[in-house]
Amino acid sequence: MAGTTLWKGYVHFGDTDVPVRLRASVREERTQFHLLHKRDGARLRQQMVCAYEKKPVPGKEQTKGFELEEGKYLLIDPEEIEQTAPESSRMIEVHEFVKTGQVDSLLLDRLYYLEPDLADIRGPEFNALVKALEELHVAGICTWTMRKRSYLGALQVRGKTLRLSTLRYADELILPTSLNLQKVPLSDKELKIGMELLEKLTAPFAPEKFQNEHQEKLREMIAKKARGEKILILPPRRLEPTESDQLLQALEASLRKAA
Repeated sequence: MAGTTLWKGYVHFGDTDVPVRLRASVREERTQFHLLHKRDGARLRQQMVCAYEKKPVPGKEQTKGFELEEGKYLLIDPEEIEQTAPESSRMIEVHEFVKTGQVDSLLLDRLYYLEPDLADIRGPEFNALVKALEELHVAGICTWTMRKRSYLGALQVRGKTLRLSTLRYADELILPTSLNLQKVPLSDKELKIGMELLEKLTAPFAPEKFQNEHQEKLREMIAKKARGEKILILPPRRLEPTESDQLLQALEASLRKAA
């Protein structure tokens, strides 16, 4: 079932405006817990407590501050923060088109669906945009504003679906050059067995085969406890890393299991 409309506006490029609706692409379902008073089971209420007076501070007396140095803050009024907010807009502004392969997956953040706004159909612009992106294998690099926040994004096509992915900014990335990658010698036999193992385990990707085992175990535990059953606490399972001189034996053992 399609999610609710999160935003309505236009995709703008050149002299073209395409009316669209923005929808969520995922449904996050997590088991929620509440903090309770262990003695009487009552809900706990969060309060903002002054570190100096040790007393709760009402909302009207709270403000924000930026820490200049340890223990020294610059007070910022809400109106001053509001002045820095981006102007409200109903436009997804496409600045340029790039080859899809140039959009590094490391930049991808949150994914949304775009669909035509049926209340404002002006012609075949939406289908034409989808078809052009598909035929040219390009993505539209764009910016837009939603809920007082500005976003950098990429318009991409998968099948017949137009997707809008928010992108992280380049200065937010941690480059792989910072990783401490060691050069470990690998024998021809180890490489051959490793490749054979990967080939035996290769299969078409079917995400529906995989379930969130942690959430399933949480729900099962809650159901058992609600029925009055005792929960058995098991010690954590510890796995030891394979030593480099035991890699060949481990690969051969894995290959036999996969056969």
